[in-house]
Amino acid sequence: MRSAPIYSLAVAAALVAGLAASAVRSTAPEVPQTAEALGRALFFDVNLSRNRTQSCATCHDPEYGFADPRGAASIGDDGASVGDRNAPTATYAAYIPGFGRAEDGEWVGGLFHDGRAGTLEEQAGGPPLNPLEMGMDGREAIAARLRDDPAYAQAFPALYGAGVLDDPDSAYDAMTSAIAAFERGAEFATFDSRYDRFLRGEVELTKQEELGRLLFFSQQFTNCNQCHQLQASAIDPEETFSDYRYYNLGVPENRLLRERNAVTVKDGGLHGNAGTGAPPETMGRYRTPTLRNVAVTAPYMHNGIFEDLRTVILFYNTYNTRNEARKINPETGAPFGPPEVAENIAMDELTIGPALDDQRIDALVAFLKTLTDKRYEPLLED
Repeated sequence: MRSAPIYSLAVAAALVAGLAASAVRSTAPEVPQTAEALGRALFFDVNLSRNRTQSCATCHDPEYGFADPRGAASIGDDGASVGDRNAPTATYAAYIPGFGRAEDGEWVGGLFHDGRAGTLEEQAGGPPLNPLEMGMDGREAIAARLRDDPAYAQAFPALYGAGVLDDPDSAYDAMTSAIAAFERGAEFATFDSRYDRFLRGEVELTKQEELGRLLFFSQQFTNCNQCHQLQASAIDPEETFSDYRYYNLGVPENRLLRERNAVTVKDGGLHGNAGTGAPPETMGRYRTPTLRNVAVTAPYMHNGIFEDLRTVILFYNTYNTRNEARKINPETGAPFGPPEVAENIAMDELTIGPALDDQRIDALVAFLKTLTDKRYEPLLED
C-alpha cells in the first residue's frame, strides 16, 4: 500500500497563502477604470437612494429603451411618492443641445421635459436629491455613500483627483460627470434600428412602412416633421427625430395622476424653467422628445396620458378633422379631453396637412416602429 505524500510545513504554508490570496482576489471589488465604466456602476447603484431601493436604472430601465414602463409617472424610493411627469427615454439624450435660445429667439434644448437642466451632468444630479425620486438628504449624504463603497473609494480619486470624495460638492460633481459619461456612450445611441439598416441598404421596408416614411417626411400630407426632424436631409444617418424645441400641443390633463399627487395648479411646462424668466408665452410648452424607440417607451406625452402610439396620432389628427367620430380617444371611449393649458397651442404646426384616414395612421405607426433599436425589436412582438 502506497503511503500518502508528506509535504513540508513550508510547502503547506505556501499553499494556504496562495489559497488565501486567491480568495482575496475573487472577492475584491472591481474598480472601474474609466469615467464611463464608473458612470455605469453609479447608474445601476441603488445605494444612491435614501432607502437603497432605487437607482437611475429603476426609472430608466435599459430593458425598455431606458424609459419606465410601469406607469404614467415613476414611483419614488419610498415606495409611495409619485412624480407628476413621465420619465422620458435616456436613449440619444446625449444629442440634446444645451438649453438656450435658437437663432430665431425660440427656446431649445435642455434636459427634462422643461429643459431646466442645461446638460446631462445637471440632469444626472437631479433625481438623487429629489424627495419624490431617490430622496437623499443632501450632497454630504451622497458623498458618504460613495466613500463607503470600496470600489468608488479607489475609482473616484484615480479618475477625478485625490480628495475628491472628501468635499460634498466635488464628490457630487464627479458623480454626475461619470453618469453623463456613461450616457454619452454607444449603448445609448446605437443607430441600428430597421430604419438605420434601411438607410444603409441592409434591409427593405415593407410597403406599409415605406408609406409611413413618405408621409412622415412629407411637407404636404402630415405635420410630423415640423417638430420631429432635426437634420436638413430626410436620409441623414444621425437623425434623432426631434428639433428639441418647445411647443404646447394641447395635451389633456392627466387627472388621475394629478389627483393622486393632490396637485391643483396647472403644469406650466417651460414656464416653470427659471432660465426663461417665465414669460406668459412659455406656458404649457414642453420639449419635443426623440422618436427613436418611441414604440417601446409607452406611455406617451409629458404626463403619460396615452398608452398606445396609435392614440397619439389620433390625438394629433383631431386638429385636422371635422368628423367628431374621429375625435374619440379609443382608450377611454370618450372625446379627447380639453387641453390642460389652452393658451399658446401650436396651431400653425398642428394644422398642417389634411386629416388622416386609418390606412395612413397605421402606416405612420408602422414607420415609427422601424425607429426601434435592434436590441428592443423583440418588444415589438409583445
